[in-house]
Amino acid sequence: MIKATINLQELRRKIYLKAKSEPSHRFWGLYVHLCKMETLRASYQLCKSNHGSAGIDGVTFDQVDQQGAEEFLRQIQQELQAGTYFPDRNRIRHISKGNGKKGTRQLGIPTIKDRVVQGAVKLILEPVFEADFQPGSYGYRPKRTAHQAVERVAQAIVTEKTRVIDLDLRSYFDTIGHALLLGKIASRIDDAKVMHLLKLILKVNGKQGVPQGGVISPLLSNIYLNEVDKMLEKAIETTREGKYTHIAYARFADDLVILVDFHRRWDWLFEGVQRRVGEELAQLGVAIHEEKTKVVDLRQGERFSFLGFDFRKNVNAAGKGWPHYQPQMAKRTELLRKLKALIKGHISQPIGRVIHLINPILRGWVNYFRIGHSSRCFGYVKDWVAKKLRRFMMRARKRKGFGWKKWSRTWLYKQLGLYSDYKVVRV
Repeated sequence: MIKATINLQELRRKIYLKAKSEPSHRFWGLYVHLCKMETLRASYQLCKSNHGSAGIDGVTFDQVDQQGAEEFLRQIQQELQAGTYFPDRNRIRHISKGNGKKGTRQLGIPTIKDRVVQGAVKLILEPVFEADFQPGSYGYRPKRTAHQAVERVAQAIVTEKTRVIDLDLRSYFDTIGHALLLGKIASRIDDAKVMHLLKLILKVNGKQGVPQGGVISPLLSNIYLNEVDKMLEKAIETTREGKYTHIAYARFADDLVILVDFHRRWDWLFEGVQRRVGEELAQLGVAIHEEKTKVVDLRQGERFSFLGFDFRKNVNAAGKGWPHYQPQMAKRTELLRKLKALIKGHISQPIGRVIHLINPILRGWVNYFRIGHSSRCFGYVKDWVAKKLRRFMMRARKRKGFGWKKWSRTWLYKQLGLYSDYKVVRV
């Protein structure tokens, strides 16, 4: 990740400390900071590092760099300072939902100009709200990862929180209410120019919702659900008995799981938290997808999924249990289909070219699932890829088989450079 310059870092640190020490303080005078060239440069570099595609105007980062990024940013600064900036509509792109789900997910891709503005707003507002966010929230926050959220869930299972509410929110990003969201932001921000800019960003693409694909969207979505997190934190503290807690949760954007103590004396807590979460979401206008929301009991051999991992509770002969989590079968199938299509689409290409295309996909997938109990799944993927490439090379020679005697495993990984790091690690 490209770090902001020291002055911007120091500003963000001071804002965070002020927000943390004074939870009711409303910040003013922030607009001038998001208009600074230092902030805009940092935002541009962060946006560029994400390698995003062009927005509705067709302008790419390469074109901006060729024509002069500094002048491009200077024009943005002048528009912001003069109050003449107005965002363009997003370019809409539909992608598969994956994970075996039907239909597509709609992404809204802003122009590079709008991404820079959103990034500048995010850089200034993020430390304010980061001070307010709760421990169980992990999505798109500084120094927080999906792996940490997965480990939080695993630790809750270790402590016998085995009754699980796996919530599925219906079209969450598309149903965020602008008025409610702006009201939540205004509770901390007393700057009319910042609020006006946020309103422009929200309203340009419709009367409700924030686009998945927008730079500032993850921050806004976390702000919107922060009251739900606060309610769950209060439930944890209210039912705490010394160092023992009887409820836990983890949220990554709109992916939320709640785990409650297995003992029957906590039935009321299990039922009560379901009701309260429903009430909080209803106030936000967020609907629970009843058909996809699951309530499971791990002690009964049931399982659930969270952030691409399949969770269950294993028990040995002595009755000692532990959480077992590995990549969902749908995630493995999705990967293999993608690799198969890539290999088939490059049937006439040299093997080195195919491996060059395969390796980044494998590396990204393995690095994400490199925790828990992924070894068996990794072994399957590794063998599958090796066999596919062996078959690829034999067909290129118009021969059958896999060339077990012709090419050794060492040659495949050392000489051809096929990705081979499938080691599972602990967070």
